[in-house]
Amino acid sequence: MAFTKIFAATLLASGLVSAAPTQTIRATPSTTVSLTGVTHSVTAGLGGLNFSPDNVVAEIGDIVEWHFLPANHTVAQSSFAEPCKPLTGNTGFFPGFSFSTKENQAPQVFQIVVENKKPIWYYCPQTTGNHCQKGMVGVINQNFDNQLFSLARHRQLAANTTVSIVPPLFRVALLSPTPTLTEDSKTLHHGIAFSSSSLERNRA
Repeated sequence: MAFTKIFAATLLASGLVSAAPTQTIRATPSTTVSLTGVTHSVTAGLGGLNFSPDNVVAEIGDIVEWHFLPANHTVAQSSFAEPCKPLTGNTGFFPGFSFSTKENQAPQVFQIVVENKKPIWYYCPQTTGNHCQKGMVGVINQNFDNQLFSLARHRQLAANTTVSIVPPLFRVALLSPTPTLTEDSKTLHHGIAFSSSSLERNRA
């Protein structure tokens, strides 16, 4: 967790990641979650087809936030066994291709609130260039006690996948310019779902 904070601070100092995004897209929580006030920043596309850091340890109520560098990355929830495929029944998060940028960081960020300690696997479903198969995957709260389900093994499975699937549905909440919580700014409630084809951009 300390590594995540240091990494985010380094990115902010370098100017690659903005501290004040103009638009925040957040996945819809399934329950009422008390926020901890901790945000973990993950950057997509820093130095290649990867998420940095790609292995985050977060507590319940923490926020994980993705920042996007060129050219056209996104993030979708998957399972360990099927790294480049969305969760069955479209139950995972996917903000669409909303972060295309030719240079510098995209003005939008994507957030999820950690609701439990179960591992959350995710990938970039950009099919142009086979981002997932080339290693653009990540995890939140990996089970470090079982290396059969490690990020390294997950990445090997992704490399052996023949196709990457773009989720057909968006599962997000759109909040602009910054997230709006309850009055005490500590609790995020269910019921802020926002899905729209306007979130999609050209995948190429």
